[in-house]
Amino acid sequence: MSRFTGSTWKISRRLNYSISETGKELKKRPYPPGQHGQRRTKLSDYGLQLQEKQKVRFTYGLSEKQFRKTFNEAGKLPGRHGDNFIVLLESRLDNVVYRLGLTRTRAQARQLVNHGHILVDGSKVDIPSYRMTPGQKVQLRESSKTLKIVEEALENTYRSFEFVSYDTAKKEGLFVRRPERKEVLQEINEQLIVEFYNR
Repeated sequence: MSRFTGSTWKISRRLNYSISETGKELKKRPYPPGQHGQRRTKLSDYGLQLQEKQKVRFTYGLSEKQFRKTFNEAGKLPGRHGDNFIVLLESRLDNVVYRLGLTRTRAQARQLVNHGHILVDGSKVDIPSYRMTPGQKVQLRESSKTLKIVEEALENTYRSFEFVSYDTAKKEGLFVRRPERKEVLQEINEQLIVEFYNR
């Protein structure tokens, strides 16, 4: 199975980075998991590059194959390779559903999409990697609007983003524009990922 199904909290502690972007994983035990977790070792350049790649890969919940494919697509676009890469990842349907606040995690967003609960411009889309374009509308199927996980997520939304908007009256989200690099994953140095794949 290519998709990681283990403990994301352990991954966060190992990478010293909150892949849920909430910081909860590192509050109680801010050191790597395992018997020897508190031993600190200095990473090589390769180790730093690999760690940065893993931070982003686990944040978006992608397999290595999907991740590399998106990276290669970003290289064909005009502009900075690293910036384009992050923007492409943020434009995925499952990520947009998560950014709208319809779910509390990206894994939940992926499941909502997979199970056919999400409509894009009125049509069902059940492919999490579907690439959104600015101006497209996202909404739940009529029979899915009362889903408990969605209601709980909307009540607990702690952060909003300018590149997406959600109309609570219409229960409809909008992918307003592509995000700017400074708006997301500010702790990530995407240049290390570019160096990792170009080594």
